[in-house]
Amino acid sequence: MDWLLPILVVAAIAAFLFLRLRGSVSTEDARRHLREGALLVDVRSPGEFSAGRVPGAVNVPLSDLPDGMAKQSPDKSRVLLLHCASGRRSSIATMKLRGAGYTRVFNVGSFSAAQKLVLR
Repeated sequence: MDWLLPILVVAAIAAFLFLRLRGSVSTEDARRHLREGALLVDVRSPGEFSAGRVPGAVNVPLSDLPDGMAKQSPDKSRVLLLHCASGRRSSIATMKLRGAGYTRVFNVGSFSAAQKLVLR
């Protein structure tokens, strides 16, 4: 039983990293997508969004997905670049939207990473 705890800790860390990196996009690719008309989506709460937002981003909270995205972008083939405060919620949102049929959804990650895309 001494080995069980370390194995569970390693598994939890691996799962966290997998979820965080799943669907992520490079800065270069994200900038290219933005130039080509991608929608930058902030999945934080409305309060977080009103406290500070990335220029050009729209707010569709994680709790409103996928239905809230249908109002912002009914075209399920449009490139969507998602971000939140740390990248965790945007990772979950990426999976939710892909499950709802959106085919070009990418996780930018954190708020600061999204800022760097548009505020070079």
